[in-house]
Amino acid sequence: MISDPAQYMAIALFLSFVVLIFTGYPVAWLMGGLAVLFTAISVLSDTYLDTFFGVDWGYSSIVIERIYAVMNNWVLVALPMFVFMGIMMDKSGIAEDLMTDLAKLFGRVRGGLAITVVAIGVLLAASTGIIGAAVVLLAILGIPLMLKHHYDAALACGVVCATGTLGILIPPSIMLVLMADQIRVSVGDLFMGAMLPGLMLGGLYGLFILIYAWLRPSAAPAPKDAEPVTLGLFLNVLKSTIPPALLIVAVLGSIFFGIATPTEASGVGALGATLLALLRGRLNFSGLQEVLLGTMKTTSYIFALFVGATAFALVLRGFGGDELIEDALTSLPFGPDGIVVVILFVAFLLGFVLDWIEITLILLPLIAPVLVGLDVDLIWFAVLFAVTLQTSFITPPVGFALFYMKGVAPKGVTTLTIYRGIIPFMLIQLLAVLLIYVFPRLATWLPEVAYGL
Repeated sequence: MISDPAQYMAIALFLSFVVLIFTGYPVAWLMGGLAVLFTAISVLSDTYLDTFFGVDWGYSSIVIERIYAVMNNWVLVALPMFVFMGIMMDKSGIAEDLMTDLAKLFGRVRGGLAITVVAIGVLLAASTGIIGAAVVLLAILGIPLMLKHHYDAALACGVVCATGTLGILIPPSIMLVLMADQIRVSVGDLFMGAMLPGLMLGGLYGLFILIYAWLRPSAAPAPKDAEPVTLGLFLNVLKSTIPPALLIVAVLGSIFFGIATPTEASGVGALGATLLALLRGRLNFSGLQEVLLGTMKTTSYIFALFVGATAFALVLRGFGGDELIEDALTSLPFGPDGIVVVILFVAFLLGFVLDWIEITLILLPLIAPVLVGLDVDLIWFAVLFAVTLQTSFITPPVGFALFYMKGVAPKGVTTLTIYRGIIPFMLIQLLAVLLIYVFPRLATWLPEVAYGL
């Protein structure tokens, strides 16, 4: 399989990265540092051993042009705007009000509080798109309330962990923006493609909760002191729901109907979230500083990864790593569908040790040419890829969402409880992956109808 000695350097580079991940050192600096180190090794080998592996300082300097191309990409301007929108929506306190009102509205239904968490999670997913923030917020708001009403702790934790990860799938997701850039597809098309699968997952969560509560009433009882549903309560729910819903519709609608580009729509979202927080009296100068600082940290983290991943990928390609990966995948005796399954499995495993941003920036550029050569529908694959990553984040023992949950879980909620609660939702996730795989039109129908693809 290895036709060029330089490809051994590519393997050594990749294995070094895999080993050093476990040191806990920032991934962006690992990738950049390894790119410099292996370039130096190649240069020294050429100088002293008369063996040239195809990478020298002149070749590596191309990384400057590559980074400039990344920074000059107008699509990526949407990233800090969407991050700002999410953090500002969190600051506005909308989730707290929704939890109070929806809990009263669904209070008479078995599993109603868990359904409330799912409903708020879907809304947060469409406005924040940040897994850690969503899981922590839902845990702080929902877990104590459910435990107070004698819900099974495992069910409560499972609902929060699973629902909190919807943010990477339901548009406008910053992960989808990154994925669209890496595989060269339209952000609007990908948003459209992910819409039905994201809502389907939320619906499957809700259906499971209702069935589980019916089979085991003691695990999700209806509160005995639930207040009656009145017109006033219903109006309060509308008052809490309509503003963020209109903002999301404005952002997504302007993209879907071609009124605005994703970059322009992200500006609308950032401004709208700021106005919502201001009108609700939740925004002051110190609060604005916190939001800006949070946006700066998240954006800096993402773009530092861009720099490291660009340098790493360039050197890996210089050693023939891209050809090695392409040959390895195309030589598999499975056909295009089987190759897609292998890629998804690798992404699933990487999700245990890497964040979705790192996986997206490292893996997708390497496999995109293979997918294009196999004539795989990139929108369908990207949605499958996103759902697979979401599944890995809630899979024991090292799913990231589980750690977020444990960090803010009330006293008495053990790690084993969290693991036990997430298992049914992990199976639902796997079912969703299977459904999208078997029925590609779940991801491709909406873009086809909207844009005539």
